[in-house]
Amino acid sequence: MTAIAAAPSAAGRHLIGRLDRTRETPMFFKVFALVSAGMMLDAIDVYMASAVASASLKSGWSTLAQNSWFLSAGFAGLFAGSLLAGFIGDLWGRRAAYQVNLLLFGGFTLLGAFAPNMTVLALLRFGAGVGLGAEIVTGYSMVNEFAPVRRRGRWCALTSVIANCGAPIALLLCSAIIPRYGWRVMFIGVGILAALLWVLRRDIPESPRWQIVHGQEERAAATIALLEQNGTDPEPERVPRAASTSRSFLIGLMVATVAVSATIVCQYTFTSWVPTLLVKRGIDISGSLWLSTLMMLGAPVGCILGAVLVDRIGRRRTIVPAFVLTAVFGVLYALQASQLGAVLVGFCLTTCFYVLMASVVAVYAAELFPTGVRFRGVGVANAVAKLLTVVMPLVVAWALTVSGPWVVFAGISVIALVAGAVVWIWGPETSRRSLG
Repeated sequence: MTAIAAAPSAAGRHLIGRLDRTRETPMFFKVFALVSAGMMLDAIDVYMASAVASASLKSGWSTLAQNSWFLSAGFAGLFAGSLLAGFIGDLWGRRAAYQVNLLLFGGFTLLGAFAPNMTVLALLRFGAGVGLGAEIVTGYSMVNEFAPVRRRGRWCALTSVIANCGAPIALLLCSAIIPRYGWRVMFIGVGILAALLWVLRRDIPESPRWQIVHGQEERAAATIALLEQNGTDPEPERVPRAASTSRSFLIGLMVATVAVSATIVCQYTFTSWVPTLLVKRGIDISGSLWLSTLMMLGAPVGCILGAVLVDRIGRRRTIVPAFVLTAVFGVLYALQASQLGAVLVGFCLTTCFYVLMASVVAVYAAELFPTGVRFRGVGVANAVAKLLTVVMPLVVAWALTVSGPWVVFAGISVIALVAGAVVWIWGPETSRRSLG
């Protein structure tokens, strides 16, 4: 796992220098559009699961216990997919991993529409989850390796903006379709869209960075020539040679795992438990869902802020303050007793979460690893985060039983502060740097 690929040849280093100076071209926009579309479809599929579980329970097609297995199977698939994509992407190529994950989540989702019972649907959901977990790993890393170095953060963060539009789209589609036509139609629709996207992505180019690391300089040169059609930028700053050592890989893995896990766990815990926590604070449950929706308006704001700041002021100067503010607003939220205060502070907290989603998950994690092990490093970091999201509901439920909502928000604050300290102390600044 910690083995680092051999250093590129002189010809390879020259090609990397050319690739670092490329600008946006039709080929890059094609990669960006196809990756973003896949990420959005991934998000729609993920958020669709809870609506399907609710609808099947209401109709009597499933039981509460069966629904828990269905949702758990999806999380288990996300974990397995994160690891699988890492190894496929690093060993057999980005393009192979990219197509396999879409085939998995699209194919198994389509088959799910014809499941005769919830047990079969749960098994199919595991298969779809493998593809969904792989899409998260491959998508952001693909944009990272094709984007112009000077604007790499902006494009990766914009991918996050588009991907996070999948949540409200999924909620709207489920609200409009499931009551009229049933949940199976949702599975069919996502499966067909995935198939169409798979066809469009068949001729997507292999990452030149991966080709260079694996000695395929001629193929890389042909792709780079297409990426140079709109001219080139000045030479970017280069990462020190130590960035390719095994020790540096392990440090990068530690930073990525802590930062990604803290981001996803804090965001997931807050957004999943807000209605319950509002009721615990004495705010009427009839208004809690509306309050949650108002607070979630911070999501697009945070993604856009992350996209603007990550290249303008740098990765660490965006990520560390966002973690600190998450800790501050987490404490302030625990002190709120009115609806207005809960909405305002909750909006700020959600904004911080999604600044982190755009900067940590979409941009920074992939930049912490050299090309030869990038997918495996990002895959492990995301896999650990997925495992923690499975455990967190049990922890939150226990905390609410033995104490109160303030413990949950105190926990979010502590996690955020620890992650911010880790990035500040051990995390390198990767903005506008060549990563090889």
